[in-house]
Amino acid sequence: AAHARAAAREGITRIDRRRAERDRLLADVGDPPKPWVYLIVATGDIYEDIPQAQAAAREGADVVAVIRSTGQSLLDFVPEGATREGYAGTYATQENFRLMRAALDDVSKELGRYVRLTNYASGMCMPEIATLAGLERLDMMLNDCMYGIIFRDINPRRTFIDQRFSRQVHARAGIVINTGEDNYLTTADAVDAAHTVVVSQLLNERFGREAGLADSQLGLGHAFEINPAVPQSFRLELAHAQLVRELFPDAPLKYMPPTKHMTGNVFAGYLLDAFFNLAGVMTGQSIILIGMMTEGIHTPWLSDRDLALENVRYVRDACGALAEDFVPRPDGLVVQRAKQVLSESVDLLERICDDTLLTAIADGTFGVTRRPADGGKGLDGVFERADGYVGPALDILETEDPQAVRMAPTSAGSVKR
Repeated sequence: AAHARAAAREGITRIDRRRAERDRLLADVGDPPKPWVYLIVATGDIYEDIPQAQAAAREGADVVAVIRSTGQSLLDFVPEGATREGYAGTYATQENFRLMRAALDDVSKELGRYVRLTNYASGMCMPEIATLAGLERLDMMLNDCMYGIIFRDINPRRTFIDQRFSRQVHARAGIVINTGEDNYLTTADAVDAAHTVVVSQLLNERFGREAGLADSQLGLGHAFEINPAVPQSFRLELAHAQLVRELFPDAPLKYMPPTKHMTGNVFAGYLLDAFFNLAGVMTGQSIILIGMMTEGIHTPWLSDRDLALENVRYVRDACGALAEDFVPRPDGLVVQRAKQVLSESVDLLERICDDTLLTAIADGTFGVTRRPADGGKGLDGVFERADGYVGPALDILETEDPQAVRMAPTSAGSVKR
């Protein structure tokens, strides 16, 4: 037990040091203004991802996300080393994290603004990947309390246990989590299911705070996914986005672009992305993932990304602080729609309180997908704690305030808290 405690302390101290490095670099190069522009790279080859990520940063990206290789969330181990053969994404490994972080540090110093790095801590290895992210100083991690259950058929009990520990690690490392409510609207109707997004955000907030995350680390997700053929669709989108902004005023909200209703008409798609960018600026979203007019056609070319960045740059620069002027009429459609969604959210929360969250998930409440509590992958890895159980890392993470931890260098080989 003593050896395990020493090893846990050493690992957490290494994470503390990496968090301090981020603080120092932020102080040196400066933080970009919000909304941050979020862009994805995913060639499968880390050595191809790096120049694309640096090019994106030079064209205005503030956050670079490296999508994981297809199916990695179902692996019960983390691959090792630099990888060059991912499928529709690049494997999440410690070495890939290290290489991309170093490349973005270089371009941050070049540009005079800090460029953040995102990856994914969902799936069968949430705690392991969360730990590697802390050790290699990632800034954001996709980490949702229910995504793995609904979209990857991972057992609910396994997922809730893993998300808690992984979020404790994120809290300690100063990592912002991104949640996945936008995915519900790819399977459910964005108007009818709007309240399920809000309920999931409230659950993610509750579970996140319980794990030690500060409001500034709760990158709650939502999306611009209403069918553009619906009358008043833009006003409805504004209502949903403004409601979320007001419910979570201190959270760095992540706003996702239209995907489900992108038809292949690149001109209509580019216009729809501009409306999305406008909604994001008008409602004060914190992180805007750039929309791609070739969504659903092919993996974006560099020229596609360049045009998408030009779109969001124009809207952001032209609108400025437009959110300060956007005050919907109290009796208007935007406010009334927001009130309706909030009322439906409260009703759903009350039903969940009566029936339990596991029952709600089994009934297909979120994303229209039914996942029973005893089904899915990974339940065989869940055990009840025995008498005398010792969890050295948990003891540290649960007894020390992650928001109070700051590491400063004193002399070579030593640090002070």
